[in-house]
Amino acid sequence: MNRRDVRALIPGMSRLFPIGRVAILRLYGPIGGGARTADWIELVRRLRESKRVPAVVLDIDSPGGSATASDDMFLALERLAAKKPLIAAIRGTGASGSYLAALAAHRIVAQPHAIVGSIGVISAGPRIPLLLDRMGISVTENRAGRLKGMGAPWRDETDEERTKEQAVVDAFYDAFVSRVAKGRHVPESTVRDLATGEIWLGHEAMALGLVDEIGDLERAVELAAKAAGVPIRSAPVRLHRSLFGSLIGRFGTSLASALADEVEARLESRLRT
Repeated sequence: MNRRDVRALIPGMSRLFPIGRVAILRLYGPIGGGARTADWIELVRRLRESKRVPAVVLDIDSPGGSATASDDMFLALERLAAKKPLIAAIRGTGASGSYLAALAAHRIVAQPHAIVGSIGVISAGPRIPLLLDRMGISVTENRAGRLKGMGAPWRDETDEERTKEQAVVDAFYDAFVSRVAKGRHVPESTVRDLATGEIWLGHEAMALGLVDEIGDLERAVELAAKAAGVPIRSAPVRLHRSLFGSLIGRFGTSLASALADEVEARLESRLRT
């Protein structure tokens, strides 16, 4: 049988994956915690362990998201890169947490007008005590532990809570800067000058040393195939979800959206009176 016709199932993946092709791993949309990120990291592990996958291209179009989930992704990709070629391709947006994930790759390729950077950390949340007061709503809070409930939206934060929150943000920021310095082989002092939270276009990011070259997904596949010594052929991969799981996921998304719309409508109606 010709090698190009040989296909093998990687456990848990949704399709028969052709042996010897570069796997395209997609990182699209906001990065959040929970089951979705856990499944994604499991897929990274399976790609790392599969002898049928010679190299991987990380296809990125994401604004980032959860700091902890992004760091978890980075660590999984770092282990993958220790075993086989990993090339990152930023096609739309590679910012914040998704740029952190790209740092695990051996090379980063970006479209000329891709959005790159946003090296920084932010913690934000609503404070609505005045709104609740206007609506005649009170919240009873019973705590054990001085800082338990820190970040609760129904009251203003204390000075101690604000200090603690900033310390957590600073710790994540320092870790982010350190990973950029290590991944891009530049001093931390240089990274801190860039780590303002701002973004750059792909060609600007290249001039700053944040990416290695300007190119598209096909160029990333070429680099990965060359590094692995295989023909320039690729195929996307994703974890298998049962039909029931897919239907439940879509139903859950629709239900959440409908509930959010209903809450917003009721709040607006109450505020108008």
